[in-house]
Amino acid sequence: MRANLNRQIVQSRMTCFTGTGSNVYRPAATKGLLVSEPAVIVERDDHVVTVTLNRPDKRNAFNAEVLCRLCDAWDLIDTDDGVRAAVLTGAGGNFSAGADLDRLVGAMLSGKPTENEFEERIKADFSLIFKGFLKEHRLRKPLVAAVEGYCYAGGMEILMSCDIRVAAETASIALSEVQRGLFPMAGTTVRLPRQIPYTIAMEIMLLGEPLTAARAYEIGLIGHVVAEGGALARARELADRLAANGPLAVVGIKQSVLDSEARPEAEAFQREMEIGMGVMASEDAREGPKAFLEKRSPDFTGR
Repeated sequence: MRANLNRQIVQSRMTCFTGTGSNVYRPAATKGLLVSEPAVIVERDDHVVTVTLNRPDKRNAFNAEVLCRLCDAWDLIDTDDGVRAAVLTGAGGNFSAGADLDRLVGAMLSGKPTENEFEERIKADFSLIFKGFLKEHRLRKPLVAAVEGYCYAGGMEILMSCDIRVAAETASIALSEVQRGLFPMAGTTVRLPRQIPYTIAMEIMLLGEPLTAARAYEIGLIGHVVAEGGALARARELADRLAANGPLAVVGIKQSVLDSEARPEAEAFQREMEIGMGVMASEDAREGPKAFLEKRSPDFTGR
């Protein structure tokens, strides 16, 4: 797919997409960072954006560049109304083996001198680490995970923020921080017990041992298991189906779910009503039933 896309180079702070069609955004190497490719590649194909963690020699470990570029990608996806769904995946046969223990954990947390502009950005605003991991910042649009190979530590933590999850049958998933004497700080100790049964969540977090894709599916951690090498294709298929639905309805449903997490039921129902009535009053809500009755595909505009 990548070879057929139009290519465009932009600066490290990515700008919003304009229009539709296919584009690849490959930010140029920046001062103090000698790379032939950026550590995160952002591709757009019509209404779907694919975000690829691109440090295959490091099993896509998270360093300062990865997290800063992810922050920029999340802003881009959230603010462009033409983007209706996103896919998160990793290059080179792995999703992510977690944080870079040398530069991110070792250097950034020890106060050593910064080596490039991305480390400087994080040093100036430590919250970018957690935004990159989607801890408190949650995407407005649905995010689909395509997992191959290793999905460890920070890789599993960011997986918890993905709405739909696809894994290859050979994938290995683990929250391995505890085995290194580290604490998983990107939200998993809060999210995981809410997403799967408590005792299973505690076993995963306290033992740090890997799960097979089959076991992850069995406990509801992922929703789809596919053959090795097929995770991205399946994730793109699901993202394309998401993008064909009413964009206001999709965004509204996700917003209602997220807004309800910490509310009593009565307050959650009230918030659901507020969001739902806004969607039902839209042009898209009139277009959908009309297209159904006319036996044609709806032409949703997001209005």
